[in-house]
Amino acid sequence: MEYHALGQTGLKVSALSFGASSLGSAFRATDDAESIRTVHTALDLGINFIDVSPYYGDTKAETVLGRALNGIARDRYYLATKVGQYGGETFDFSAERVTSSLDESCERLGVEYIDLLQCHDIEFVELSQIVNETLPALHKLKAAGRIGHVGITGLPLNIFTKVIDQVDPGIVETILSFCHFELNDTSLESVLPYLKEKQVGVINASPTGMGVLTSRGAPDWHPASPEIIAGCRRAVEYCESIGADIVKLAVQYSITYPEIATTLVGTANPENIRCNVAYAEEPIDQELLAIVLDILKPIHNHNFTRGLPANHDPLLA
Repeated sequence: MEYHALGQTGLKVSALSFGASSLGSAFRATDDAESIRTVHTALDLGINFIDVSPYYGDTKAETVLGRALNGIARDRYYLATKVGQYGGETFDFSAERVTSSLDESCERLGVEYIDLLQCHDIEFVELSQIVNETLPALHKLKAAGRIGHVGITGLPLNIFTKVIDQVDPGIVETILSFCHFELNDTSLESVLPYLKEKQVGVINASPTGMGVLTSRGAPDWHPASPEIIAGCRRAVEYCESIGADIVKLAVQYSITYPEIATTLVGTANPENIRCNVAYAEEPIDQELLAIVLDILKPIHNHNFTRGLPANHDPLLA
């Protein structure tokens, strides 16, 4: 496993990291015992960064992860969780709520310290609140020694530059972007030079596009257009026709860009996490990659967006 610097945080994180949304039954019904074995397997294979949120499974993911981490030496992993998004469509980024949210997460997770605390999916609220209230509250927690670092997450790419441009250097230490560096969408590349200049660490998530680049396909709730889903399906079917695994290709592709510190992979199956780590340690099949990228070319960087209209990315479809 390779390890990369996460911006200026001082954290050296594994190229593949563990996305614990899967422990909250985000994609399928899960068995808690199997989920716990998956976390242990990930740690044993060298993954040292775990990302979770109280939103995932309405606190289930944090609760199960806390059980998994019970008895594990705290220096074996970096732990990231989030504030601001809770069950259903509930968002509360007030200073009071994010502070109490940290306390609740620590209790569920069985820890006293969070390495990275992130504002979760900020596109759903006025960004002025994030700038003027939420981030200052998180930095008070950092100054008090409760957390190590502060980040922001979301789907539209423009939210990152809008917030970072309004705060002092070092206030936003990391960003977490998803569905924007994968085989069919590499639009995250457009903001990587900016983030490097600002010394902001980059976390990538959803290398399979929240399921569109898998044999199972997109879940019913997926926000992608029919054209994106159909285009990805053509690439999946090609790989199936020649006995190739598009998930393997997607995972390998997701860790090719040196400015991306880590890519989150989510699963509640120990064998899947073993496979993902093995994929990351094998060279990518360049011939297959070229063919798949060509199949996906008609929908390359076609996207979907969400949140308040003022926070939307322009749609390319």
